[in-house]
Amino acid sequence: MTKPFIHVSNLRKVFNPGKANEYLALSDVSLDIEEGELISIVGPSGCGKSTLLMIVAGLLEASGGTLEIGGGAGAFDPHRHVGMVFQQALLLKWRTVLDNVLLPAEFLRLPRREARERARDLLNLVGLEGQETKYPKQLSGGQQQRVAIARSLVHDPRLVLMDEPFGALDALTREKMNLELLRIWEQSGKTILFVTHGISEAVLLGSRIAVMTAGPARLARKIDVDLPYPRRLDMKTHENFGAYTREVYGLLGME
Repeated sequence: MTKPFIHVSNLRKVFNPGKANEYLALSDVSLDIEEGELISIVGPSGCGKSTLLMIVAGLLEASGGTLEIGGGAGAFDPHRHVGMVFQQALLLKWRTVLDNVLLPAEFLRLPRREARERARDLLNLVGLEGQETKYPKQLSGGQQQRVAIARSLVHDPRLVLMDEPFGALDALTREKMNLELLRIWEQSGKTILFVTHGISEAVLLGSRIAVMTAGPARLARKIDVDLPYPRRLDMKTHENFGAYTREVYGLLGME
């Protein structure tokens, strides 16, 4: 039987164990993810969504449970095989767009010539062709996030983790970036875990939605989103789209 690309079972995370300020962030999270999926993770503020992402990225150690990544297809190295996008683009203001994209390749000491070619290809993919020599201050917020997405892909990771990457953008730009992300995902074939507070955003993007409860977090339900790709904004007016959003609202106690 083929193993899932990501296997999470009874995952727990306790901060400051044994101390007065001990805090249980994740109580029991179980989730299997297949390679190439785009999974939306939604839940209340402070419920542990970002903590889960940090554990998957190898930046935090779990306190209990099981996390297996790679599906048995060779060793999985988070430094080499994970790309990350945060709410803020976190671009270095003194580096050009191209040089910002190249940062992971430099850290990993990948061949420079091939990395530059891939970085230029990725900037074309995210719609920033011809912007290579600009600096972050010359870009809009949406453009900066496009650079951040290109940067997360430059070392050809197997997994991309996105922690509310469009949360700081205005509503119109956010809608455009949702469509851009769907296009990039479909063309790149990457596995993406996308954390969001936006329920409509979670439904629009995800092939499945992982709904987390208030902290200490557990997984309330995994919802298969049976909407066709490529997805469009007008899908938000469809009855099935509304049914999925109502289901998520109900699981979060927001009916």
